Amino acid sequence: MTVPPSPLDDPHNAAHAWGRYKRMMRLAGWITLAIVVAVLAWLWQENGLVSINLYIASALGIGGTVLLTVALMGLVFLSSGTGHDAAVVDPLSDED
Repeated sequence: MTVPPSPLDDPHNAAHAWGRYKRMMRLAGWITLAIVVAVLAWLWQENGLVSINLYIASALGIGGTVLLTVALMGLVFLSSGTGHDAAVVDPLSDED
């Protein structure tokens, strides 16, 4: 059984795909930062200075969740968009 080459084996394709992924993550980081600041401002307006732990936990929880979601979905899109998924061989398939 031979494994077909992945399009990400080509350095030019890989550089383009990872560059696009990094741009997407950079944009998501800025958007996430804006969302976290807006939520913290809203919490401050509604509650005042309750506890600094509330603000730290809210910022880390929202920021971490959004960035992790974007990172994982970005990897799915990178894998699918470059054709890397098509290069996978299923050893259990009956198509020979």
